[in-house]
Amino acid sequence: MRAELVVDCKNQHGEGIFWNPADGLVWWTDIEGCALWSFDAATSETASHEMPERVCCFAPRASGGLIVAYADRVVLFDSLNSEETLVARFEPNNPETRLNDGRTDRQGRLIVGGMNEVSGKADSSVILVDKDLSVRTIIEGVSCANSTCFTSDGETMFFADTPDREIVAFDYDTRNGTVSNRRRHASFNDEPGLPDGSCVDAEGGVWNAEWEGHRVVRVAPDGTIDRVIEVPVWKPTCCAFGGPDLDTLFITTSRLMSDEAALTKEPESGGLFAVKPGVRGVIDAPFKG
Repeated sequence: MRAELVVDCKNQHGEGIFWNPADGLVWWTDIEGCALWSFDAATSETASHEMPERVCCFAPRASGGLIVAYADRVVLFDSLNSEETLVARFEPNNPETRLNDGRTDRQGRLIVGGMNEVSGKADSSVILVDKDLSVRTIIEGVSCANSTCFTSDGETMFFADTPDREIVAFDYDTRNGTVSNRRRHASFNDEPGLPDGSCVDAEGGVWNAEWEGHRVVRVAPDGTIDRVIEVPVWKPTCCAFGGPDLDTLFITTSRLMSDEAALTKEPESGGLFAVKPGVRGVIDAPFKG
């Protein structure tokens, strides 16, 4: 199967996509473009919203507004007046790291991980923002956090430290928001790209955007890659099921670190793509803090 372009937005670095059933829109961030984007699949209307800094990931709040992970901090964001309330600074003593990929768990907590964007050292972490706005570290020794997503029952969390070329699974304590029993779920050693952002389908599959791989793949519950979606640009970044029936897979892409020759060859780079792969997704919970 092949994904088709639906928004030629030419994001510098599209990421962090999700479907928001509250407004019927697909939302994502252009991290390097310092903007949030939305797309109405029913009308094809698209909007962009300038942000003051890089938004690495975000989620709607059940009470209204957004929780936003900037590069160096997590805030509550009032969409009506653009006011922010600081939740926590991220690794203030490490100038090389920033926040990156994240997603809510089934209980409405935000899990967001960091990356070292200077040296690539494995000296960042993954944090959990609980519903009472307390923050704690749940994974340490991370180089580039990606692929965070949860099974429909919330009891398994998937995660990738991208340079390791694998997706791992953890047992996830839904009451306490803790992880244990880390194990390899899928190897990407024989794949053309690296594991970037992921989402899950209702049948237990993990869909992963392969950075520099021209594709999105489905990892079956047994850890094998059983489906491939071709993406006509080099750098897919993240994916999410959306639409009223949750049957469309939306895919963000990037133009980051692509030279003029590459962009001339693939002018749709940075666009939003979509495909109907024949399965349905699972709605992410809004942040309940």
